[in-house]
Amino acid sequence: MPHTYFDPPLLIRDGIGTWVDTETKPYVCNIDGMPKFKEQLPAGVKELQPVAGSPVAGTLEPSWGRGYQVKGTHRLPPTPYGEETQMAFDASEVVYEPLWATRDAAAAFGITLIEPGQGLRMQSPIRHLENTPFEYGMFAGQQCPYLDDAQRNQLQPTVCTDLEHHDFPHVFSSVDPQLPLVISVARYWPQRAKIFLADLWVPRGMALYMPPRPKIPDAAYMDLHGNRNSALACWRGGTQRSVHTLTLLPKDSGYFFWFWNALPTVHPLLTQP
Repeated sequence: MPHTYFDPPLLIRDGIGTWVDTETKPYVCNIDGMPKFKEQLPAGVKELQPVAGSPVAGTLEPSWGRGYQVKGTHRLPPTPYGEETQMAFDASEVVYEPLWATRDAAAAFGITLIEPGQGLRMQSPIRHLENTPFEYGMFAGQQCPYLDDAQRNQLQPTVCTDLEHHDFPHVFSSVDPQLPLVISVARYWPQRAKIFLADLWVPRGMALYMPPRPKIPDAAYMDLHGNRNSALACWRGGTQRSVHTLTLLPKDSGYFFWFWNALPTVHPLLTQP
């Protein structure tokens, strides 16, 4: 009898990255759609000022993203790697508003959009980071890392909310030759018990810079992000089932603050601009 074999679905695959010394090469530049790390800003590259977060009392809620009431939170004991908080939303499902990653849309979540020919000076309390190639499969969002050991490696029927902030910077570069990159973002207001959620669709050749975000007691808001749905554009049709990207991050260090919710999420698709 002939046998039929199926390749397992790709979730996330990482490759060998390039080390970046943020002390000697503090500038990230978008040169011809690729991130380059430099000692100083090259001639002809326009310097950007990173979006400055202002998590102070009285700051207005954003006009970007889909808003939800947070009914409660449950924080687990800290681990050597970070802290996990489960959130309860006043909803039966959670819809992420799809947005093209324009300068204003990114800034609404504390993020700086870096277009070709632009660059900025990074801030990082961790000196050595790695610009790492990743391949995200279209089913990566179906994995929930917050379940017990028997379930966390199984694909789930729905995609959960999986967001974080941490004490090091990110640079998410949209380098796939065919498809945009998708980064989920949120602005969470603990005292107001509100959260605003969106998917930023990053056009090919552009990048997002997120500064270090340590824990700030009594902050008016937190800017969160997640890249588990990076390959969301694959669901628009066609034959491509994964997205290639580059991400600046530490290899074996950093402290994370994870926020998640188990409700099913909805991620509407965008067409090409």
